[in-house]
Amino acid sequence: LYFPGFAFPDWAYKPESSPGSRQIQLWHFILELLQKEEYQGVIAWQGDYGEFVIKDPDEVARLWGIRKCKPHMNYDKLSRALRYYYNKRILHKTKGKRFTYKFNFSKVVLVNYPILDM
Repeated sequence: LYFPGFAFPDWAYKPESSPGSRQIQLWHFILELLQKEEYQGVIAWQGDYGEFVIKDPDEVARLWGIRKCKPHMNYDKLSRALRYYYNKRILHKTKGKRFTYKFNFSKVVLVNYPILDM
């Protein structure tokens, strides 16, 4: 599955200290990669709605490292960051499928609008 025209609302980004730049959370970055056709060989939607597979874990980690100015980023560190989102129920690992995760899109919205999370 591919979701063309997917865009992030303004609340999805947090301003960094330097003017004009944007800080992005890992789950936003993953969604950004998933929406771009040129990265379908690296990461792609698959299966159920919200499910995606990281086809090239090292490349996803490298791209994340570039984005965050962390040249020593690797998949071990990236996957540790992904696990942080399990407790927040933003995403979870798909059982029995390697490098496969699933977004909980309703929770993604609620985490950004906590007043709605009841």
